[in-house]
Amino acid sequence: MQLCSKTGVICNMRYAAFIISFMKTPHSHAWNLNTNQARELQIKLSREIIRHNCDMNINLIAGIDVSVSRFSRAGRAAVVVLDYRSQELHEVSIVEGDIDFPYIPGLLSFREAPLALRAWKRLKSRPDLLMVDGQGIAHPRRMGIASHLGLLLNTPSIGCAKSRLIGTHSSLPEKAGSYRLLREQNEIIGAAVRTKHGVQPVYVSIGHMIDLDSAISLVLACCRSYRLPQPTRLAHMAAGGSSKLAGYQNMTDKQKVQRG
Repeated sequence: MQLCSKTGVICNMRYAAFIISFMKTPHSHAWNLNTNQARELQIKLSREIIRHNCDMNINLIAGIDVSVSRFSRAGRAAVVVLDYRSQELHEVSIVEGDIDFPYIPGLLSFREAPLALRAWKRLKSRPDLLMVDGQGIAHPRRMGIASHLGLLLNTPSIGCAKSRLIGTHSSLPEKAGSYRLLREQNEIIGAAVRTKHGVQPVYVSIGHMIDLDSAISLVLACCRSYRLPQPTRLAHMAAGGSSKLAGYQNMTDKQKVQRG
């Protein structure tokens, strides 16, 4: 597909001192921030988000998801790379590690992005587009994890979340392919998209370097009889440790870092 132009407590993350040294972008930053600093950084970075298409050819598309244990600090990040046209699996990178940043609505990227970035770093290929299981600009500060990752990786990205964080939309028809714009006050921040007849919609929003129409089209194009598009569906399975991925090629070659 051608695309044309209030607490001040410091969270002691295991990877708090992690700086994105492997990415030469002007937006790299440290992660050892307290919650107020994190919110201020989101506001600052949101001004850098590009909400229109950039010239590129999509050959490889990556799905990203992170799973965190309810009973421990253990987390698993998965980046699943697919051929865009065939949707066949090209590469999988899985990284495991401890996550100490607490669950705080609106600050998901500070909890999950460091581990996801480690998984991305270990890829041999370089995807042309990211599809993230999370919000893009459909976020209180217009800086969800899909936008954050897209900006840091300097790669077009789409947020495709399973639930709505903010905004409202009108009634959505049951037919697959239907969508309604998601608005907060007078601003369009995304869309509720019905990917399969009669199932709950997904919430699509601009991540970075793409417009909303293209984001919706790409999500629908990647749906293969499931509610979730194939990139994030497989990433969700991989991050969750699903045995159903055992038959996919390259899973035996997955790059895995043990918790420690």
